[in-house]
Amino acid sequence: MKPLLLALPGAEALAASLARSMDCEPGALTLHRFPDGENCPQILPEPRARDVVLVAALDHPDDKLLPLYLSACVARELGARRIVLVLPYLPYMRQDAVFQPGQGITARHFARLLSSCCDALVTVDPHLHRILSLDEVYSVASEVVPAAPAIAQWIRQNVAQPVVVGPDSESAQWAAHVAGLAGCPYTVLSKVRSGDREVAVSLPPAQILAGRTPVLVDDIVSTARTMVAAAGQLQQVGAAAPVCIAVHALFAGDALSVLEQAGVAAVVSCNTVPHMSNAIDLMPALAVAALRMLAR
Repeated sequence: MKPLLLALPGAEALAASLARSMDCEPGALTLHRFPDGENCPQILPEPRARDVVLVAALDHPDDKLLPLYLSACVARELGARRIVLVLPYLPYMRQDAVFQPGQGITARHFARLLSSCCDALVTVDPHLHRILSLDEVYSVASEVVPAAPAIAQWIRQNVAQPVVVGPDSESAQWAAHVAGLAGCPYTVLSKVRSGDREVAVSLPPAQILAGRTPVLVDDIVSTARTMVAAAGQLQQVGAAAPVCIAVHALFAGDALSVLEQAGVAAVVSCNTVPHMSNAIDLMPALAVAALRMLAR
């Protein structure tokens, strides 16, 4: 039978987009909330002897993790053959080391919990830094879908004379990959962070920016302070107003308005997290990856 495609609340648009690229049956996943706040998932039709693709948008993950975990467990209890999680944004990857006394590596604990309720995981460009591969922390099969090809295509179609700018050293490989696919030059700035919302970046080389439109590209934009600082440095050397592209558009609090007020030309994101800035569709690539996992 066709795989059963289920969406957690908030991921309905993601699932609908996935369904256009997959031969699957959309199912109904509802969460009954008891007066004390507990959730009870209900899945119809029941997935007995069927593969299940479970889609979730995991921005603000603490509110969504338990419903995701319980839904996957209920699918298993109801006889699902295999459960593939499609999580376009995979949270809890930043704490990949112990930075302060008394802390732990929460990326590992989060991975252990998700691995316990599924057979495979598909995501887009998780924040891999000290953890080099999801296989280091996830015990189930996983596939990472790169956003760079779709971002590069969008740049080619929408930006004249682009130059890709990585806002910090962690974005160096990112910037090089996107620029290579887009057929344009790139540069990478350096960053010093003194707090969650205090960021300073280096001045970019003016010669590489001359006559070009800077395209600031980053994987996760949360407070947007890194992009704001980078945009300010671009202005200092007389560059054109930058186009800002985020893979995962978290935009916490006033982040979007602060970025828009920084004199940027446009703010664009991939649709890994539903947001008004979504303009780059990664669901077809995620659908292909999910089908590969089901075929294993």
